[in-house]
Amino acid sequence: MTTATYTPDPGVEHPPGAPGGSARRWWVLIVIALAQLMVVLDATIVNIALPSAQRDLGFSDGSRQWVVTAYALAFGSLLLLGGRLADLFGRKAVFLAGVVGFAGASALAGAAQNFELLVVGRVLQGLFGALLAPAALALLNDTFTEAKERARAFGVFGAIGGAGGGVGLLLGGLLTEHLSWRWTLYVNLGFAVLALIGGVVLLTGGAPARRPRLDLPGALLASAGLFGLVYGFSNAERHDWSSPQTWGFLTAAVAVLGVFTWWQTRTPHPLLPLRVLADRNRGASFLMVAISSAGMFGVFLFLTYYLQSSLGFTPVRTGVAFLPMIGILMVVAQLSITVLVPRIGPKAVIPVGMGMAALGLAWLTALDLDSTYAANVLPPLLVLGAGLGLVMPPAMSLAISGIGSEDAGAGSAAINTMQQVGGAIGTALLNTLAAGAAGAYLADHRPTAANVAQAQLESYSTAYWWSAGLFAAGAVIAALMFRRGRPDATPEGTTVVHM
Repeated sequence: MTTATYTPDPGVEHPPGAPGGSARRWWVLIVIALAQLMVVLDATIVNIALPSAQRDLGFSDGSRQWVVTAYALAFGSLLLLGGRLADLFGRKAVFLAGVVGFAGASALAGAAQNFELLVVGRVLQGLFGALLAPAALALLNDTFTEAKERARAFGVFGAIGGAGGGVGLLLGGLLTEHLSWRWTLYVNLGFAVLALIGGVVLLTGGAPARRPRLDLPGALLASAGLFGLVYGFSNAERHDWSSPQTWGFLTAAVAVLGVFTWWQTRTPHPLLPLRVLADRNRGASFLMVAISSAGMFGVFLFLTYYLQSSLGFTPVRTGVAFLPMIGILMVVAQLSITVLVPRIGPKAVIPVGMGMAALGLAWLTALDLDSTYAANVLPPLLVLGAGLGLVMPPAMSLAISGIGSEDAGAGSAAINTMQQVGGAIGTALLNTLAAGAAGAYLADHRPTAANVAQAQLESYSTAYWWSAGLFAAGAVIAALMFRRGRPDATPEGTTVVHM
């Protein structure tokens, strides 16, 4: 049986990402991958540099969080608008504008002589990242239309999405330790120059022949709702869940996003056409991206703390410790998206990956002060990396597969929004639970050095268990939601399922 889910309007011009032979398309992939890596690693690369930046610029511990939050707020709240701008004005133009703007914002933040200018630079990074990220994914969708090549391309792109946080930790440690915290921002200039030159030379395609009006009310509602959601969860890290600064923003965000959803059914030119979310496999994929982003936070943050605080690793050694996980993730990503999903379908692959990730995280709960990297940290990291490789690339590919060219920017933005919202929820939830576990342990034990160290282990273990629970829930949801059969997308963009 073959089920068609969506066919784009044949009257819409489909601008190609890059014409020509296969070799040219792979060069386009390199350009897009460089830009995507720049955006993804910036979510973590600055984290390791924060103590050095704080000493240099002299800002308080309470202000430190804003260096991270400013980027996340601007990025997360403007993604849907950025994706629609790519649909309206052309992927190439918006992509190049995002690259140039991101580079300029990185230079501004890197040269900052005070806290305020650093935060302004981070806000601008988030703003231009919200232009760049959805345009990059939409360009990838436009460029690769042949099934096997598309699978390989999305395997690379998905692996970057899954491994970018680890790469950011490694690069941040190297730059901070051997150069300066400022180079965690300046490094983006190198990525941007290469992406800009490649984009100008290789990318083609202008604005579509038919351009609907921009949904300004929808853009305002979406941006306000997403801002409230990310800000509310960010506040949960610094305030109690009962604080109005947490639940007040979250409640308002849900209400505004509800109004946004209603408005999208009424306006003739919606910011996020609801047909983008209607396909069952696509909806499941969006959820997998969100759940994986939330659960991965338990690894990159708390395992970083464990390696440095409990095992005494340097920042550089900590980054290197994640490399095996990144390596197996990239290998399994190619296997999952080029061999497994095309042959047996996502319903048989993605739940297994979610289950493996849950197993790896549950395994990490056994770590203690006497654990060693080779015997106790590396094995669960490899299991986790393999699991993520079975989840992230197929989910990202399926989430945009079959979307009409005129909606590709909006669909790409929705994927990136799921990543940001998932990360914000993971940050708030796991930090709160971990802090509660440490506090509960110290309440029952004297605050000696040994007990404080054990309290840290209790907090890490709690975070791993909850992350494992997220992935286990994701495995059940994936098994229930994904359709049976092998997905495919025709060059015209119609998604079909072969039974």
